[in-house]
Amino acid sequence: MQADLAQAFSHNDPQHLLNLLDALPHTGALTEQSLLFFDEIQAVPEAIPALRYFYEDMRQLPVLAAGSLLEFALSGHQFSMPVGRVEYLHMGPMTFTEFLDALDETKLASIIQNFNIGDTVNPIFHTRLLELLRTYFFVGGMPEAVKTYVTSKRLKEVSEVHNSIIETYREDFPKYMGSRNLSRIHQVFNFAARNVGKKVKYAQFSSQDKSATIKKDIELLCMARVLSKVIHSHCSGLPLQADLEEKSYKLLFLDVGLMNATCGLDWNTVSQMKDAQLVNEGAIAEQFIGQHLQDILSSAPNRELTYWLREGRSSNAEVDYVLGLNGQIVPIEIKAGATGSLKSLHQFVGERQVPLAVRFDTGLHSVQTISTRIRKAGKEVKVDYELISLPLYLVERLPGLVR
Repeated sequence: MQADLAQAFSHNDPQHLLNLLDALPHTGALTEQSLLFFDEIQAVPEAIPALRYFYEDMRQLPVLAAGSLLEFALSGHQFSMPVGRVEYLHMGPMTFTEFLDALDETKLASIIQNFNIGDTVNPIFHTRLLELLRTYFFVGGMPEAVKTYVTSKRLKEVSEVHNSIIETYREDFPKYMGSRNLSRIHQVFNFAARNVGKKVKYAQFSSQDKSATIKKDIELLCMARVLSKVIHSHCSGLPLQADLEEKSYKLLFLDVGLMNATCGLDWNTVSQMKDAQLVNEGAIAEQFIGQHLQDILSSAPNRELTYWLREGRSSNAEVDYVLGLNGQIVPIEIKAGATGSLKSLHQFVGERQVPLAVRFDTGLHSVQTISTRIRKAGKEVKVDYELISLPLYLVERLPGLVR
């Protein structure tokens, strides 16, 4: 939308607005089959309260508005919000199966969507899915990047799209950040991309700025949905969000493709990573799983992602993600190693007495009963639980498989 249209929305009469829009060049006539679409609505915040009058006075005309960094426009609004008149929908990156559909790999997408415990994936399909997964790690799920890859198959052009999206965000920051230091905002933006999945320590972002200052910068970027928090929960019961330790959190980036682009990782680097590097080094797999878990929880009343952390004098324990699914607590680890490397998962299961855990890796699906021993309250206790190991590309099937 053009900023000079703000005056047009000063009236509460939608017919008056339509007459003004009809006078604009290159605007077609409205018919019974028309859809009125306001793009980049954040450029004209005055248009947001006007949406209610379309709902009340012109219900036969469907109206759709879209915009980026909308949370800033909404947080600083001086108008009455059209509560109950507007339905809000946050659009995240395309998922891996949506990426496969865009590539016309519908058979592979169907394998994921229809997979159940006990099924087997043909090793040929498994290898192909892992190859496409690496491509997704680079391309990501931003629609323009996916469209460019689908039409050209040229990764250089995808990189150009990534750089354009990143620069657009950076150019938009001054519009919404007020008097905050723009250089520091960029520094936080870049640092967060390079440190996905690591517990936030403000001193690592900047040794010259106060923690409260960096915290506010992170909060603003989270409000813009460029970043999102994964907050430590004690996981004493459901919902997990009722037991949060707000000061302890990790960060996720908007999209795995944009994260890698911001970090300067090119296709050669991503494609040549061994499986163990892909899962345990950097943050690519954790970002991938995290953004898909966000998609899974997008319609849930408790949408915040959580993880579990226990910091001790001699050793720490951390479980990458913990979800509440189908009425049970489900710890999730992202590992490439054998079960012997799952010490934190063993500890969590033993302390919280949950019967089931999930591990994502690059291997084929398996289900096994784990029997081990942990230290609990100064004593050694026996722990038994069921471990579902899933290839990374099956993350979208998690709710059905846990059920």
